[in-house]
Amino acid sequence: MRKQTDKAELFERTPVAKALMTMAVPTVISQIINLIYNMVDAFFIGRTGNSYMAAATTLTLTLVMMNTALSNLFGIGGGSLVARLMGAKKPEDAKRVSAFGFYGAACIALLYSLLTGAFLRPILMFLGGSEATIGYASQYTLLVIVLGALPSILSMTLAHMLRNAGYAGKAGIGLSGGGILNMILDPLFMFVLLPKGQEVTGAALATLLSNTASCAYLLYSFWKASGTAPLSMRLRDAKSIGRENAKNLFSVGVPSALLTGLFDLANVCVNMIAAAHSDLVLAGMGIVMKVERIPTAISLGICQGMLPIVAYNYSAGNHARMKKTVNLARAWGLAVSAAGILLFQLFTEPVTHLFMSTSGAGAETALQTLGYAALFLRIRNLASPLQLTNYHSSYCMQAMGNGRGTMLHAFVRELVFYIPLMFLMDHLFGEKGLAFALIAGEGCGAVFALILLNRTIRENRKEEEKNRS
Repeated sequence: MRKQTDKAELFERTPVAKALMTMAVPTVISQIINLIYNMVDAFFIGRTGNSYMAAATTLTLTLVMMNTALSNLFGIGGGSLVARLMGAKKPEDAKRVSAFGFYGAACIALLYSLLTGAFLRPILMFLGGSEATIGYASQYTLLVIVLGALPSILSMTLAHMLRNAGYAGKAGIGLSGGGILNMILDPLFMFVLLPKGQEVTGAALATLLSNTASCAYLLYSFWKASGTAPLSMRLRDAKSIGRENAKNLFSVGVPSALLTGLFDLANVCVNMIAAAHSDLVLAGMGIVMKVERIPTAISLGICQGMLPIVAYNYSAGNHARMKKTVNLARAWGLAVSAAGILLFQLFTEPVTHLFMSTSGAGAETALQTLGYAALFLRIRNLASPLQLTNYHSSYCMQAMGNGRGTMLHAFVRELVFYIPLMFLMDHLFGEKGLAFALIAGEGCGAVFALILLNRTIRENRKEEEKNRS
């Protein structure tokens, strides 16, 4: 009971800046390290100077991102509901929801592994694979997705659950530890244990082992926390979740998964358009799509740290504290975005050159790849504050249980704005148009997100006034 009291103190009475810092810092760290260990594969593969290996890992990024989308279904959906149930003083319901999320994530991970393994080559060719890249992409996908989806998806789901129950530190350690381990294992498997030419397999094997270790730690932490927190791994709790709680979980989880899934679909379209230009354009875009996610990862960490505080206080009826948390998180995220723009505009070439060696037999193609990467980074990085606005608004709506608004935003942002603009601007302006489409699409999406968020807040205020009267 003591730890539950501590979490209530954090959510209800700790100064907003300190509470947000407590929740956000471990999440930001884990986001950055998680991003770094995804970038580490690209970094070390770039040391080979092989642009086709780099292009192959760009193809697989889409499949790796699907792990995140699927983990959001039960992690964000279940985690945000756990926080709201804690705020409503319903710990037994929170336990049932967490158990349902745990087993749901395991089942969907196994299904994703089986489907990817059954249709591996057609999927990779659809994503923009060529005869020069399909072999490398298959090696990576077999280990990271077909064998590795379960530990990857389960790790992220457990981390979301722990974070929303107030255990941001344990969630951060689990994800960060896996990232650090991957950084150590990558060069070991790529350049020491496996023969030359098997660098992609080495990177994939390091990622699989790191995700498995992270999952083992988070499973133990979740089990340990369930002794005092409203969390559970018991199958009977999962079975007794109840229709209303299941509905509330999916009402937020499905839109959250779709948000990431549609973002993934947009990346598929980017890869297909880039690959239609050339494998080198695809490789250059792949470098940028990793680098530009650094400020985005920090902003996402802030938003994820914000979510349980907003959800808890929304259910507890403390809307003044909720509003302060929302505004502070937005301000921090915009500051990070501004710093990211300045950094990448000043240091474009040094940053992109980290991911591709220009020495050796592939020097000419490597230089062309880096030229495309520098061009794309200068343009696409300008969309960072617009992306923050989209994510921040979406997480706020998720915290308030507005799954419908989150889903509508996800569909309109990607399917109405970004993806059509991508094809149109590439057709009109070529590779530059493809890069500028991100700014245009995210800008339109941000305006729409703010409209939806303001409408959600107004509706909640009206509902509150109605209940008072």
